[in-house]
Amino acid sequence: MKTPADIESLINDLSRRFSEHPHNSLILISVQKQELYLIEDKKLVETYLISSAKNGTGNLSGSYQTPLGLHYISEKIGDKAESGSIFKARINTHKIATILNKADQTSDADNITSRILRLSGLEEGINKGGNVDSYERYIYIHGTDEEGRLGQAVSHGCIRMSNQYVVALFDRVSIGTLTIIEE
Repeated sequence: MKTPADIESLINDLSRRFSEHPHNSLILISVQKQELYLIEDKKLVETYLISSAKNGTGNLSGSYQTPLGLHYISEKIGDKAESGSIFKARINTHKIATILNKADQTSDADNITSRILRLSGLEEGINKGGNVDSYERYIYIHGTDEEGRLGQAVSHGCIRMSNQYVVALFDRVSIGTLTIIEE
């Protein structure tokens, strides 16, 4: 994790470059550590266990990899949905997933549960535009029914979180929140 001075420097730089995005909060995602860090008012306030892509990192469409770089939250989907609700094509099916808590348990589907924070890339040719566009790839931060597998790289490209924590994160961030995914 970055030092407080690194965080402050990063936020100041991002605030100058992306003034249209709220910068009182920032999400940093470490693929190597399988952790998501929520920073508010230039201070680390929460650390969450996540799962990134089983196929590693990469920005190409169809790669099933987690895209790196600077993103922002472009959509928040699922406000007030029941925890564990399964979403298909970003629509609440009103079916509740069985949450699997053991590391060796897998579900029959790559279920997206509870909340969706849809990401859009900000770096042309890296995660924005053409065949690297994170928004067009449907890259989300979302809940999962495979909570026992958090901490392992097992997703199909998205960032998975526990249902409890994705709901908490959803409630704390806004559309436009900058999100950095790094190796």
